[in-house]
Amino acid sequence: MLNQTSVIEFLLLGLTDIQDQQPFLFAVFLTIYLVNVAGNGAILMIVISDPRLHSPMYFFLGNLSCLDICYSTVTLPKMLENFLSTHKAISFMGCISQLHFFHFLGSTEAMLLAVMAFDRFVAICKPLHYTVIMNPQLCTQMAITIWATGFFYALLHSIMTSRLNFCGPNHIHHFFCDVKPLLELACGNTELNQRLLNTVTGTIAVGPFLLTLLFYFYIITYLFLKTQSCSTLHKALSTCASHFMVVILFFAPVIFTYIRPTSGNSRDQDRIIAIMYSVVTPVLNPLIYTLRNKEVKDALFRVIRKRV
Repeated sequence: MLNQTSVIEFLLLGLTDIQDQQPFLFAVFLTIYLVNVAGNGAILMIVISDPRLHSPMYFFLGNLSCLDICYSTVTLPKMLENFLSTHKAISFMGCISQLHFFHFLGSTEAMLLAVMAFDRFVAICKPLHYTVIMNPQLCTQMAITIWATGFFYALLHSIMTSRLNFCGPNHIHHFFCDVKPLLELACGNTELNQRLLNTVTGTIAVGPFLLTLLFYFYIITYLFLKTQSCSTLHKALSTCASHFMVVILFFAPVIFTYIRPTSGNSRDQDRIIAIMYSVVTPVLNPLIYTLRNKEVKDALFRVIRKRV
């Protein structure tokens, strides 16, 4: 990646410049990160180890847990380091790498949530054909496709951003390297980058979200028109509610951040919203799926009993 730039490092200003708050914030976010890794790691472990969970639904849930661990790891360790450091620097290539993996994992999760909605649509609306449609080969192909698409989408962002001219200042008003804060620092014309951000990122965010809403519209319509049993209706809606809650928690702040025009007044809002989808949502996912999913809870209890 070529660039003509006089900036060799950036300074991440983080969430606050009040020094007295840094130790408290460090403790809070360290706890959140450890809970995230432990919770998602536990789900990933039981999905892999328990043969009863070797189904498409839990295959994609395992992918989601893996993504959530990696997604938070891209931003949180550097944030934690900066809470305890007076020199909050990140190298130019380190910044571009963080940007790449953040968008890679974030876009992959957006598409994965749409695939999980499709899986629930087939399971509920076409139960007799479920095992034929959602066969292991198709599930693997879909997983590979969304991971590869996310990687090349993020590569486009990282290459385009790295080729911009950064001549100073080098202060990023954020707790990680993202496209919008970096475009504010670029010296040259960023019109193409802005168009890429609005068009491609908008499509990656809004497209899967609309697809997910469409699948759930069909699911809810089918359930109320076809299902006669109240217990079956309750079980199906409960399963879908867990996934839909995750969808709203993830997509709402993402769409608000990347579709809204950039302005100096939006910096504080962007940082708070970024905490929602990069820190809070990954730690809530295992809690939502575990508390609302009997099969996951039973598998977790079986693992704990074996260990005890």
